[in-house]
Amino acid sequence: MKALCVFSGGLDSMLAAEIIRAQGIDVLALFFDTPFFNSRRARKSADYINLPLKVVDITEIYLDMLRSPKYGRGKHMNPCIDCHALMCRIAGQMMAEEKAHFVVTGEVLGQRPMSQNRKSLDIIATESGLEGLLLRPLSAKHLCPTIPEQKGWVIRDQLLDIKGRSRKIQMELAERLGIKEYPSPAGGCLLTEEVFSRRLRDLMEKNDHITRDRIELLKLGRHFRISTHTKLVVGRNERENEAIKKLAQGHDLIFQCQEIPGPVVLLTGDLNTAILKKAAEITAAYSDAKSSELISVKARRDGEETLLHVNVPDKSLFRDLMI
Repeated sequence: MKALCVFSGGLDSMLAAEIIRAQGIDVLALFFDTPFFNSRRARKSADYINLPLKVVDITEIYLDMLRSPKYGRGKHMNPCIDCHALMCRIAGQMMAEEKAHFVVTGEVLGQRPMSQNRKSLDIIATESGLEGLLLRPLSAKHLCPTIPEQKGWVIRDQLLDIKGRSRKIQMELAERLGIKEYPSPAGGCLLTEEVFSRRLRDLMEKNDHITRDRIELLKLGRHFRISTHTKLVVGRNERENEAIKKLAQGHDLIFQCQEIPGPVVLLTGDLNTAILKKAAEITAAYSDAKSSELISVKARRDGEETLLHVNVPDKSLFRDLMI
């Protein structure tokens, strides 16, 4: 007997996998990778409990869902119900390939008001196509018996009845199981963060096709919307400057001050003389140059370079353009 576990690497998913393995069932953890949550935590947690892990990139299908989630979003850009349903659906599609019999998650009834109330858990089971083959071991006794329980693949009495937002029971169980290292519950998904969500919403509104590199760029620097179809990204330190250079695409312009320390600035989108001047001014404003000083800014694309001369403006002039 084998189960697939939709695995975030958090304590709940670790416990869900261990509860099922304790009943003699093989468990393969699945982490679904996108630009919004990476696999570092999942890899570390799976390694800690010696749990086999498969990382599956679902970026393209996830972006399709993210543009118009059927069940809406949370406070920012997080489509929690649609997200969970999508991951469970993909896990269900992988069952035959992995010779698995059912899918397990670490969801806890009532832990999250939007995505883990009873109605939402039912929606996720239905939308995933798994229905009775989706088992939540931590809250199973508060939910209807699933097919694995009905058929005796797992013993219902050995499943749990956790409910609500407290993690006390999970922490006590972790101690009994010898799990001493696990991540805190906060963070992990960039779609719940205000600034990143604002940048992503802007990107999706202005672009029909979004690449993973464009999303990675949202994690860096300061972002300015220069015009409807033109954006500027300003590096904040040497690490970000180097990362921005690596993410630049052939049609992007890279701006840097001549002979004065300052940011790497990436300009993408429609261009004209006024936009080039404004990009050079923003580059100068965030450099170490003195206010009103006349400096040279180099714009580079595909090996071609242009030199622009601008007086250094005050940063406050561009505050309204910041995303």
